[in-house]
Amino acid sequence: MIVALDTTPLSAAPGGIARYTAQLLAALRACYPDDRVIALTDQNARLGPLRRQWWSVGLPLALREERAVVFHGTDFAVPYVPVCAAVMTVHDLSPWRDEFRAATSGRVRRRTPWLLRLNLATLVITPTEAVRREVIEQFRLPADRVCVTPLGVALSPSGEGKEDFVLAVGAGARKNLETARRAAEGIAPLRIVDRDVTDAELASLYTRARALLMPSLYEGFGLPAVEAMACGTPVLASRDAALVEVCGGAAEHIDAHDIAAWRRALEALLASPGRAAALAEAGLRHARAFTWERTARLTHAVYEEAQRRHG
Repeated sequence: MIVALDTTPLSAAPGGIARYTAQLLAALRACYPDDRVIALTDQNARLGPLRRQWWSVGLPLALREERAVVFHGTDFAVPYVPVCAAVMTVHDLSPWRDEFRAATSGRVRRRTPWLLRLNLATLVITPTEAVRREVIEQFRLPADRVCVTPLGVALSPSGEGKEDFVLAVGAGARKNLETARRAAEGIAPLRIVDRDVTDAELASLYTRARALLMPSLYEGFGLPAVEAMACGTPVLASRDAALVEVCGGAAEHIDAHDIAAWRRALEALLASPGRAAALAEAGLRHARAFTWERTARLTHAVYEEAQRRHG
């Protein structure tokens, strides 16, 4: 099978979509050595003036030239011309939620709905069942056209001991970091890190932290929660539907807006080494299911179905 992935997110700022794209590309190549998995982006195409018409002209031409049978749009988009089967990943519905509109892409908000309405995406991938339900309702899609492929985790404990701080990972309004700040104030130092660090640095932070605070208002998956679990760190998370699904009972969930409840939960966790150890152990067991190999194999099954439907 010749599969083309949109790797444009790799040239953007570090974040969840870039990590997803890079890890999926590597895992597909490792799991399916007989396939040809191509990384396609307008930045490495010899298009000249066609670069400005990448999705409508340049990309369809590149797909024909490469003889791709499936294109995977890793970031809410597929080609405007259906030259082969196309799979679109919809990571979450934040572009269509009013409270996050200012921090999301207007182009995605305008373009993705009509790509779906015109059936230019043969199948849609979401990272959680929670987002799958939202996509089906928001875009009025048949249920059998939307598939769930959970993300994977590539981090493991660094071997370092716990230190006197708690951690929050991410940036932006959705992460609700002010609640994390107020929850930790006077209880434990809080470190906040975005994804502009190496995997080794991130694994070290997770491992050394006494807890991860994730009071998110909205998530499509919530990768930091599973990464923290994989590094042996207990997780306090909001009751966002995707986070509850992904954490699978291995985290403690608190209302995102109830700062007093967050403070009580953090104080109780830090005061009880037994409780912290039990939560960390539950998280380690739960995180073992989240591998990029699993993501690649589930995604490849979607490719095969998309190819079958496209004919």
